[in-house]
Amino acid sequence: MCRFQAKPFYTRSPHPYSVIEMGTIRLKFGANDDRANIAEGDNMTNGKPVHITDADFDQLIAGNPLVVVDLWAAWCGPCRMIGPVLDQLAGEYAGQITFAKLNIDENQQVPTKFGVMSIPTLLVFKDGKMVERLVGAMPKPMLEQKLKPFL
Repeated sequence: MCRFQAKPFYTRSPHPYSVIEMGTIRLKFGANDDRANIAEGDNMTNGKPVHITDADFDQLIAGNPLVVVDLWAAWCGPCRMIGPVLDQLAGEYAGQITFAKLNIDENQQVPTKFGVMSIPTLLVFKDGKMVERLVGAMPKPMLEQKLKPFL
């Protein structure tokens, strides 16, 4: 589990289109990015988690019956560990659960609104209301067990 830090940091990014700044990471998305067009309801593209922003958040939650939002950061080791698990679950539960990823370095309103103090944090929304908060990385079977009651 990673704690938010106000200290500046430096990092190298494996992403070829990244712009690295002291204290933040901003990703530049190209034409082939996996950000879905939430306004048109295309939020379950190819069984992958959709990347959202503070601006997209409310619309995504209101427009889908069951949503799991992963609050993460590129510098967070446990966030990178749980990422592939969420990718697998997004494929397996496509059409039942919408998985979304929100980078807390670029989007700070949602984490503040929900009082998120540690990452990774998964917020589970059913019919527009938060029903569960899961903090920390966990193996796929444990995460599946925690999500199945909401199906």
